[in-house]
Amino acid sequence: MIDVHCHLVYGVDDGSTSLNETLQMLKEAKNVGFTDIILTPHFSNYFQVSAEEISKRIEEIKRESQAIGINLYQGNEIYITSTLIDDLNNKKSVSLNNSKYVLFEVPMHNSTYNVDEVIYDILNAGKVPILAHPERYDFVQSDPNWLLNYIDRGVLFQSNYASIVGRYGKEAKETVKKLLTHSMIHFLGSDNHKPNTVYAEMPEILNKLEKLIGPNYLKTLSLDNPQKILNNENIEIDDPEEIRKTWKFWRG
Repeated sequence: MIDVHCHLVYGVDDGSTSLNETLQMLKEAKNVGFTDIILTPHFSNYFQVSAEEISKRIEEIKRESQAIGINLYQGNEIYITSTLIDDLNNKKSVSLNNSKYVLFEVPMHNSTYNVDEVIYDILNAGKVPILAHPERYDFVQSDPNWLLNYIDRGVLFQSNYASIVGRYGKEAKETVKKLLTHSMIHFLGSDNHKPNTVYAEMPEILNKLEKLIGPNYLKTLSLDNPQKILNNENIEIDDPEEIRKTWKFWRG
């Protein structure tokens, strides 16, 4: 498996606080089957450690984790702002493994006013926007079909593994089930911040996901599509299905 979203670089955001924590999480990841990890510290108004400084820290982590045997790559989870493309061009932030794929997030509790403008800017720059953990946003929980228009425009979506076991609440759990079973998700990521959390839960998570979507789709989301990010290759997606708004299913 390849993890496309995590916060294992220590001391740069709200994730790992020390090299020891980082190494512990890398061991946990290796033990549950991850071979490659894209490290994606937050880049936002609150967290603006430069890409250059993060690169130095990643090189240190690579040196110290050689015995663990896991491949590490640089990226960011970028908070949506009108300067997102400028920040990438100025190398304040970086895409996933310096590919055309850009991982970004929006406010949790309200749909951001400039999402269309920023997505247009990303696409116009020849890059592919990937929205992190859509199941966690209030406006997606209220209307999961919000994703359909954006998929049609070229936006891809990454869900968090632990949403399926309720780590982010019941609404996120029920929403991710709907998104997964209607082909609206293109990647899975841990979004791991701390030791003994998501990676420790992966056996249960993978069991639930395989029962829900089957082994082939699970492999696509956890290995095949992430590998295409690392290779900077195009990703072919299945056509999503609209979620029928029956009361029972809509409310989970």
